[in-house]
Amino acid sequence: MRVLGVDPGLTRCGVGVVEGVAGRPLTMLGVGVVRTPAHAELGHRLVAVEQGIEEWLDTHRPEVVAVERVFSQHNVSTVMGTAQASAVAMLCAARRGIPVALHTPSEVKAAVTGSGRADKAQVGAMVTRLLRLAEPPRPADAADALALAICHIWRAPAQNRLQQAVAQHAQHAQHAQHAPKGRTR
Repeated sequence: MRVLGVDPGLTRCGVGVVEGVAGRPLTMLGVGVVRTPAHAELGHRLVAVEQGIEEWLDTHRPEVVAVERVFSQHNVSTVMGTAQASAVAMLCAARRGIPVALHTPSEVKAAVTGSGRADKAQVGAMVTRLLRLAEPPRPADAADALALAICHIWRAPAQNRLQQAVAQHAQHAQHAQHAPKGRTR
């Protein structure tokens, strides 16, 4: 499975591509940051993020795009920019018919480090180790994008099994509801 991880942000949008399957060594195919100038108009910044993500999609042809789920922060302007960059990433993937998966920061940290409360340095260290890199990717947004991709590769098999079980349960419930009822006296 080839996954493009996106750590959304308007100033720095981390991107990283990881290939592999759960239980096997993973391979980093690329990592970087799409940058936009903080003083530029919002619309121009969003276009720059879109162009950067489109370039990564063209170059690496991922099967899935994993995006960090935006969570509430105290700084509303920061969360708005993050949400806008996140929406751009999802739009780029959807336009190409590429599935999008959203993962919370604590899910990613737990998957990669074993603790949902790990700090950026711990995430960077584990990404470096898991991908057998010489040094942690810089800036942290790039390491976070790789962590998102790793998290998705590791969680996808379990999520797929869970979705199949839920679908089967719903199908059985629907059949039971429409099955002919026996006579009662």
